[in-house]
Amino acid sequence: MSQSNVATLGGGCFWCVEAVYQRVEGVIQVKPGYAGGHIKNPTYKEICTGNTGHAEVAQLTFDNKIITYEQILNVFWQAHDPTTLNRQGNDKGTQYRSVIFYHDEKQKEIAMNSKKNADKSNYWPDPIVTEITEINSYSDAEDYHNNYYNDNKNQPYCMFVIKPKLDKLDKLGIID
Repeated sequence: MSQSNVATLGGGCFWCVEAVYQRVEGVIQVKPGYAGGHIKNPTYKEICTGNTGHAEVAQLTFDNKIITYEQILNVFWQAHDPTTLNRQGNDKGTQYRSVIFYHDEKQKEIAMNSKKNADKSNYWPDPIVTEITEINSYSDAEDYHNNYYNDNKNQPYCMFVIKPKLDKLDKLGIID
């Protein structure tokens, strides 16, 4: 697959982003990981300090005959609050920032237009603070983060943070 079939997105906790995109038609694979930092192959513990520069992200592989990069970003805007700087709900720190890591110039252009249109929509009362930056580093998160929501639905974080988000997106017809 070409790089244009890969999207790397940070919208708070990667467990949430993973759970959302696992339910989007045309998304083939979702991997939680770390991107944008300055150390190689960081651990979750290192990321949580906020000192590595990484964001928790989900890296998606998608079939662009079924879903376009622009549609991937439309889901992204609805799946988190892109107006809060370095935070989503109670998760605070630069590792939880709203960020789109583009893989090529075409993705950059689509992301910039998508952000501009999302901001113009006035869906959110505050301006969008989402970073759009070239991917400079990426590493997969530890295995226990994979498929986290599906494997841990009864954990409090899953019940009180992820499930309501999935319910809202399902009601809007954004996910299956």
